Amino acid sequence: MRNFLCAVLTCACLTAAHGTELRFSVIDSGTGKPLPCRIHMKDPAGKVVRPKTLPFWHDHFVCAGVAELELAPGSYPYEIDRGPEYLLTTGTLTVADRVAQSVTNQLRRLVDLSREGWWSGELHVHRPPGDIELLMQAEDLHVAPVITWWNNRNTWTERAPPANPLVRFDGDRFYHLMGGEDERAGGALLYFNLGRPLDIAGADREYPSPMKFLAEVRLHTGAWVDIEKPFWYDAPVWLASGMVDSIGIAHNHMHRGGVLPNEAWGRPRDKERFPDPQGNGYWTQEIYYHILDCGLRLPPSAGSASGVLPNPVGYDRVYVHLDGELSYERWWEALRAGRVFVSNGPLLRCRADGQLPGHIFKVRSGETLDLYVNALLDSRDPISSLEIIQNGRVTRAVSYSEWKRTGSLGTVRFNDSGWFLIRAIADVPGTFRFASTGPFYVEIGPAPRRVSKASAQFFLDWVRERVKQVRLDDAHQKDEVLQHHRAAERFWEGKVTEANAD
Repeated sequence: MRNFLCAVLTCACLTAAHGTELRFSVIDSGTGKPLPCRIHMKDPAGKVVRPKTLPFWHDHFVCAGVAELELAPGSYPYEIDRGPEYLLTTGTLTVADRVAQSVTNQLRRLVDLSREGWWSGELHVHRPPGDIELLMQAEDLHVAPVITWWNNRNTWTERAPPANPLVRFDGDRFYHLMGGEDERAGGALLYFNLGRPLDIAGADREYPSPMKFLAEVRLHTGAWVDIEKPFWYDAPVWLASGMVDSIGIAHNHMHRGGVLPNEAWGRPRDKERFPDPQGNGYWTQEIYYHILDCGLRLPPSAGSASGVLPNPVGYDRVYVHLDGELSYERWWEALRAGRVFVSNGPLLRCRADGQLPGHIFKVRSGETLDLYVNALLDSRDPISSLEIIQNGRVTRAVSYSEWKRTGSLGTVRFNDSGWFLIRAIADVPGTFRFASTGPFYVEIGPAPRRVSKASAQFFLDWVRERVKQVRLDDAHQKDEVLQHHRAAERFWEGKVTEANAD
């Protein structure tokens, strides 16, 4: 059963020497307790309101349920938000000079996914560690490693890292203070669950290779490495190494109010096939499907880069499913198992024959496998259809009205090994707002993994293109870096040779 919570926003206004003092109180109407939230507010001139004492980024601030503001007379449009499990509240506050006022709004819960065993997290947070607890509460986020070292920036340069960088608070929320990012010519890798930062401060754009640090991290039990976006130029090298754990398909080019419509210094898309504004999102997904179509089983992840790009914390998030109690370690175990969906809006939970994403269905050679797929979907935005992606192609689009009537997405048939997932893209034209399950896998007979020749060739061509970009004056350094690219080239050549599908 859905759990509906209400929150009341009250605003009392008193005369002040330099404006009108406002006390915003956001409370759960069922309990009367303050409710942490995010507030977007603009003044009469359209300028973003920025409180002096509350965590602020780009166009919003967060509060623990109470915000003290000082505003001049006029009209102030606002939005109150608490992540995708809550309905957005909007309104306009009219502030009159020397006149006490109050306004009441309700902030209603759309769905409580933790009651279904789904727990939210995100892997790309650049906000101050001192703000992280309030930020997570305001976004109803449960797991968030914090990036505290990034190339030449290191929070711990002038002070010792904490003895225990993992913090649990509020009962079921966790953050880890030793997240890191190695972002250079080939793109960005995110590192988690280390005890200390990697010594990467002296690295330049190409040297040493990111593979040097990646190999070091693999010596640490429990460490996690995420490819921050699929289109980074070194992604095929990292994939070939077998040393990465996840890949971000809901990433920081997807914004709450728009998109970053390019691939930065990553591999550019064909803009005729993938036009703005949603082309970057579709290109991201096509690359991920090529990865899966090469027989690599890598769960999708998500990260917003709040603190660098305009997003709130948790805008791009990943949910993992757990039976039983949430713990930090179990959350990562579920992510590794692929029991996930990623989202920056729609909340899409699917099962195939009762199994969660990440499940491997196995049948004997010569048998046909039919899998019944059902879905739960909650969304604040309109959605036209739910799509089944099978072996890299849309094989069925079920209209929202048809799904709403039955809860079913029909049956998926396999005669050979392969994979499938489900996605839903919201009808919001200015950004790429979507949800995608992690993949389900099918193994039939003696060739348990589908390997597409076209997908393997896609990455082989990519590696060869990247080799030509490496510029180093020192011949020894260049040779050292290129050995990793050559190893990747051999890996993808092998995939082309062993391919069992077009």
